[in-house]
Amino acid sequence: MALQVELVSPERILFSGEAEMVVCRTAGGEIAFLTGHAPFLGTLGIGVVRIHPEGGGEVVKAAVHEGFVEVKENRVIVLSDVAELPDQIDADRARRALEDAERRIREGDDTDAEAQLRRAHVRLALAGA
Repeated sequence: MALQVELVSPERILFSGEAEMVVCRTAGGEIAFLTGHAPFLGTLGIGVVRIHPEGGGEVVKAAVHEGFVEVKENRVIVLSDVAELPDQIDADRARRALEDAERRIREGDDTDAEAQLRRAHVRLALAGA
């Protein structure tokens, strides 16, 4: 039996299908969900969600910038305000955001600069840039 997985942002459904495993970064750290996992509801951190499709194949990866994950009865629902697949990431924009965040941190303006820095790092890592 497989997990039924939905990865959703307000703009679109990024993934809908069956998977053997889903790995997310929650507020408490990384967690993997397999068939038969106990019910779980948690907040997502800034990180990469990895969906391992049923029967093998290429792992689906998405940059997720906070949100929620719910697991219940072999169903995993990942909801995020911002979620991007690798081909949707603008690496140049992410580099500019990274430079801006680093500048803001150096200048002592840390109002969201740390989160902006983490988002930029996740985007660049996922885009392979």
